[in-house]
Amino acid sequence: MSESLLNHINSLLKVLPETPGVYQYFDTENNLLYVGKAKNLKKRVSSYFTKEHDTARLNLLVKKIADIKTIKVESELDALLLENNLIKSLKPKYNINLRDDKTYPWIIIKNERFPRIFYTRKKLKDGSEYFGPYANVRVIKALLDLVKQLFPLRNCAYDLKEENIKNKKYRECLEFHIGKCKAPCTGRQSEGDYNNGIKRIKEIIKGDLPFVIRDLRKEMELFAEKLEFEKADELKQKIELLEAFQSKSTIVHPTITNVDVFNIVSDEKTAYINYFKIKEGAIIQGQVLELKKKLEERDEELLVFAMVEFRQRFNSANKEIILPFIPEIKLPDCEYVVPKIGDKKKLLDLAYKNAIEFKLEKDKQISILDPEKHTERIMEQMKKDLRLKEQPRRIEGFDNSNIQGNYAVSAMPVFIDGKPAKKEYRHFNIKTVEGPDDFASMEEVIYRRYARVLEEKQILPQLIVIDGGKGQLSAAVKSLQKLNLFGKVAIIGIAKKLEEIYFPGDSIPLYLDKRSETLKVIQHIRDEAHRFGITHHRNKRSRETFKSELSEIKGISDATATKLLTQLKSVSNIKSSSLEELSAIVGTSKAKLVFNHFHI
Repeated sequence: MSESLLNHINSLLKVLPETPGVYQYFDTENNLLYVGKAKNLKKRVSSYFTKEHDTARLNLLVKKIADIKTIKVESELDALLLENNLIKSLKPKYNINLRDDKTYPWIIIKNERFPRIFYTRKKLKDGSEYFGPYANVRVIKALLDLVKQLFPLRNCAYDLKEENIKNKKYRECLEFHIGKCKAPCTGRQSEGDYNNGIKRIKEIIKGDLPFVIRDLRKEMELFAEKLEFEKADELKQKIELLEAFQSKSTIVHPTITNVDVFNIVSDEKTAYINYFKIKEGAIIQGQVLELKKKLEERDEELLVFAMVEFRQRFNSANKEIILPFIPEIKLPDCEYVVPKIGDKKKLLDLAYKNAIEFKLEKDKQISILDPEKHTERIMEQMKKDLRLKEQPRRIEGFDNSNIQGNYAVSAMPVFIDGKPAKKEYRHFNIKTVEGPDDFASMEEVIYRRYARVLEEKQILPQLIVIDGGKGQLSAAVKSLQKLNLFGKVAIIGIAKKLEEIYFPGDSIPLYLDKRSETLKVIQHIRDEAHRFGITHHRNKRSRETFKSELSEIKGISDATATKLLTQLKSVSNIKSSSLEELSAIVGTSKAKLVFNHFHI
């Protein structure tokens, strides 16, 4: 930043007000870089220029700032709302991106006499009423089918002005004759009766089913008292339709009414916030918002941004908001709830599950369409979760196997970019340890492996995963220290029972989310080490057993037995081999000893 530019920025900082507001950063060409909110504009904006930032992207933003503009508001909440609107309308380069892969559908009640009701993906400022958005069209179609069964509506685009109806400009169409419309176009249905149906439909769309059912039941009883049984039966059918529809709704609990539910799942670059709108014990609307991070935004600020966005989208005025944690900014006339048990906690967990499922679906799409991007994301997440200095592109795992100290072996699977590289797998026979000493075996194997890597100048892994807890990890660390590799190669241990992740010198384990991709990769490495180790252990044990059987033959040494087993694979094959075949492997004299043992 040039001296003149620095002086300009400092002069702006000096006169900033200590009030709530929104600040905007511009570059030398007057392009908008970033929009932010602040409880205290002077403190917040000054902090960008008075300290070193953790991320390169944030440091780059600060270097590009050439001008600052602010908008003062009355409260922090006003700042939040203004920030939200400016980000959506202006789309600054360094702000989070709202990712809507498609335009969500809405139900529209048209602004006209005898309003039509249908769904649309375009929300216009035409005076019509819009309800939604909805996650998919199937939900809307089911809802529209229901309301049209309950209250026959017109679907024509006729101009039903009073004079057109009086002048009999239109005639009844097929919809009237099959009972799907009451022909308001010819005056057969009054505007009051039609609008009464529209009023009920609005209540149904908003989720007020119990109130609609209650009112319809009262009307049905009145008709029955007047002996108008045909009209009473018509209302009874409508009530049954509504009750059947209600039973198919996602029921939460009848005591949980008028509640908004939010939960968040995030990784290095993206956050997913799930929203549920609860009405009369049922989820009536739900959606997941994808936010692309730009400056490593905290979950709290992303959640608050999404709360404002969703409540505006869905016109929610619910007073109770269920959240995974309490944000600093308080929405007016709202109560924040962080449930620990009960139905509300189940609802919060359901919101989390939906966000996770949405994220996994997105990740699958990326892994298919852009595998390099998918790998980069997983590597970056592992780096963050495991506190690594670099991405673990190459990971080597270790697991020991033995039976009471006999046939002790160790297996080493290798993962490259989070996937097994089976050609690079290695196994080790324990040489210096006697008896069942898992710690000493681990120390031997780690030393042998990385002494050879150093000697042959092979590639070192970015991460070593030890199958075991603190004891096995400490043993492995000893060998790395002897080789002067400790601190140069990251190493962790994973305990089997609770999936605890241990770090050297830290007695408190790390517990990763069971659904996290980092834990899944580590578990896969551990399982591969176990599988590969058990297979090698079983093969070695079998060879040793067969070798013992052959070694019992007088004049046949272990070396000869091993040679025969290596060539012919099993004792059964040795038994069925001819004298000539055996002679070709171990010579005539030893071949005769083996052949005679099995055939004479």
